Amino acid sequence: MSMNTTCITYADILRPSGRISSIAYDTMLVLAGSILIALSAKIAFPLPFSPVPVTGQTFAVLLTGALLGSKRGVLAVLAYIAEGISGMPVFTGAGAGFAYLLGPTGGYIAGFAAAAGITGLLAEKGWDRNIFTTAMAMAAGSAAIYLFGVMWLSLFVGGRALNMGLIPFISGDIVKVALAAALLPAGWKLITR
Repeated sequence: MSMNTTCITYADILRPSGRISSIAYDTMLVLAGSILIALSAKIAFPLPFSPVPVTGQTFAVLLTGALLGSKRGVLAVLAYIAEGISGMPVFTGAGAGFAYLLGPTGGYIAGFAAAAGITGLLAEKGWDRNIFTTAMAMAAGSAAIYLFGVMWLSLFVGGRALNMGLIPFISGDIVKVALAAALLPAGWKLITR
């Protein structure tokens, strides 16, 4: 399959030629993505009225999907989840273990994989090349996170799930989407020069 500018991602266009095998390169990208997500979990601000904190994870997940593409983005999220399940303290609040995923924020973590896949697929189709479509791709990924997250959270807090797990986060997500919409297309302009 030949690559053109509407079916590649940053990871594809920046692939070093001849110096490293494709499998090794993809593995390094997946691990780097999982590390980015884990580090972003350390940027966390608890909310007194919600078990869901404000974190940098959603931005890291969406950015990972856009930069790496759908397959590598999903694999990066799955690697992050596997790291957490194995006992590494990569979840928010230095959380770890399978039980963490069964808690109130477990749905958001499950939604990360869907978000990286959606955002990555749209980036592969060239949606990360201009401000409007980048914002739409990031919004679609965010919607996936909230779909999984709020549905799971509702098992713990019932009808208060929207007020505790979605509405307080919308303004922050608008900022994250705007940041990505400014950065990703600008990066493509630099690369194509």
